[in-house]
Amino acid sequence: MRETPLSNCERLFLLKAIESKKRLDGRQTYDYRSIKISFGTDYGCCSVNLGKTRVLAQVSCELVPPKDSRPTEGIIFLNLELSPMASPAFQTNRQSELLVTLNRQLERCLRNSRCIDTESLCVVSGEKVWQIRVDVHVLNHDGNLMDAASIAAISALCHFKRPDVAIQGRDVTVFGPAERDPVPLSIYHMPVCVSFAFFQQGTYLLVDPCEKEELIMDGLLVMAMNKHREICSIQSSGGIMLLKEQVLRCSKIASVKVSEITELINKALENDRQARKEGGKFGFVESMPKERITALKREESLVEMTDVQETADQIISKAAAGHEVVPSPVIVATGTGQVGEGLQNTWGLDEEDEEEESGTKVEKKRVEVISDSEEEDVVILD
Repeated sequence: MRETPLSNCERLFLLKAIESKKRLDGRQTYDYRSIKISFGTDYGCCSVNLGKTRVLAQVSCELVPPKDSRPTEGIIFLNLELSPMASPAFQTNRQSELLVTLNRQLERCLRNSRCIDTESLCVVSGEKVWQIRVDVHVLNHDGNLMDAASIAAISALCHFKRPDVAIQGRDVTVFGPAERDPVPLSIYHMPVCVSFAFFQQGTYLLVDPCEKEELIMDGLLVMAMNKHREICSIQSSGGIMLLKEQVLRCSKIASVKVSEITELINKALENDRQARKEGGKFGFVESMPKERITALKREESLVEMTDVQETADQIISKAAAGHEVVPSPVIVATGTGQVGEGLQNTWGLDEEDEEEESGTKVEKKRVEVISDSEEEDVVILD
């Protein structure tokens, strides 16, 4: 199923709003939508809400033989999936252009930036290494999937812990969480993607475009950066040529946004770590509003009762007032009516009925039946 295109009126309205430095959701030009990061019960499961865009990331690991070219390094595998649940425009088991682009950008952001120490994932050189697999699922699509996917992936990697191992000669023993505490990954830095949408051939710039803004944009610039202001990857798409000043301007904006997002990720990790340490409740259920899941009991709310009598008297006085007298309608024909002053009121009755109402006596005709035969009846009228 293809995307539903915007009408000319919607397109013109959005462009006029962008020219006036206004957006549909009330944000400013460089504002992000609200970001919510929550972790699951297991290590390595993270859900990110970027406005209405929602992405779920799951990290898993297994022991595999290393690559021949890198026998002492582990393997990082990234996979992003677009399901019809996120948007009707997505199709299952079909490699769309958007899916290929998102996967490549995610690989450049995380794997090619060397944010994870792959040598620490080596168990036995040339024989066994850890393969870290990151599966990113888009649950709802409302624009800017790349930023939400990068935040979810790096948050899940920071939250993930692999099982501890013991090596005796060529034998490798993997311990479960009950036997030994799992080991976190060695992460050097946290790259985060920031998307910039350009309109009117680069005249106007927006940060974190929503779905409708992406449909009318002329070009998109995705910049991956860490909090140390190091650019990990950069990619421009769309039929637009950017100037050097525009790219430098985007890099300055991205450095500020990445610092804020990195601080939010660290705060979410610390809150989850503190909740697990204290033995409290954690996971997706605790991150959701309780009243939206179930409402078995609510606190009693006080009701103001001081002016109840005055309000009741006002209602009774209004109800006791007489109704306004409206002139009777005038019927000019059967089934029709007309309201006016000085007109005769009639209701389309027959002349005989009108005469009866006015008091005039009308002589009734006497009917006498002299035959009861079913075939013919003889009637005499007087």
